[in-house]
Amino acid sequence: MYDFWVKFFDFTVTADLLSRSFVQHAIIASAILGLLAGVIGPLIVSRQMSFAVHGTSELSVMGAAGGLLLGISVGYGAIVGSIAAALLFGILGLRSRERDAIIGVILSFGLGLAVLFLWLNPDRTVNQFALLVGQVVTVNTIGLQLLIGTAVVVLVILAAVYRPLLFASTDPEVASARGIPVRGLSIVFAVLVGLAVSIGVQIVGALLVLSLLVTPAAAAGRLTADPLKVTIFTLIFAQLAAVGGIILSLAPGVPVSVFVTSIAFVIYVICRIIGSRTTAAAA
Repeated sequence: MYDFWVKFFDFTVTADLLSRSFVQHAIIASAILGLLAGVIGPLIVSRQMSFAVHGTSELSVMGAAGGLLLGISVGYGAIVGSIAAALLFGILGLRSRERDAIIGVILSFGLGLAVLFLWLNPDRTVNQFALLVGQVVTVNTIGLQLLIGTAVVVLVILAAVYRPLLFASTDPEVASARGIPVRGLSIVFAVLVGLAVSIGVQIVGALLVLSLLVTPAAAAGRLTADPLKVTIFTLIFAQLAAVGGIILSLAPGVPVSVFVTSIAFVIYVICRIIGSRTTAAAA
């Protein structure tokens, strides 16, 4: 434990590592995920899709494990798995009362396949561990290009459907009555979430992707109900957790997900305290 704190406060190591290209790639990758989490997280929370994000991340592992088995890029495999999960969740789980059950059924099946694919690759323990807890420092130039391309696709499509999607997320019944294709938007958004999750799995791992796609938005929601302000706060919180987690993890060499989740949780607790005091003062 003493060695950990000595390394943690060894800023010379952090400064040296920040000059390395692989660390710079990692920071860019984390910033990309923070950006996506900032714009898509509030919609995930308002649409009550936190469990869907978890389910999608687990099936992203299935796709990534399948990619390892076939000898293709883990990133491409994660994207395929995430999109497949998102489409299944979006099509089969349109009714809110059925959604949790559908996600549970598909999640368990996907996890079973992921275990099979990982078992068939017994010599790739590093990649297997990275799928669960993330290994952002392994993001190379090609992987970074894939992350950037995926993020651009998500942001462009989200910008095109944002206004009707926000309306449908806030009041789906009224939106449907006014002719907005609520079901179609739900499927499109599910696919966008799947793409964002596929990026998150490669950085913080399947087990902890919720810490960036849900926690910052949940924290922002404790401070304000204004959609624009929630998005701004979420962007700030997600970047602090993602990029800050990378920087803090450098010297001690601890998996980045440890610091990402810790920062996100501390932010949430602080926002919850502030929100509670504000509500009490207003009353």
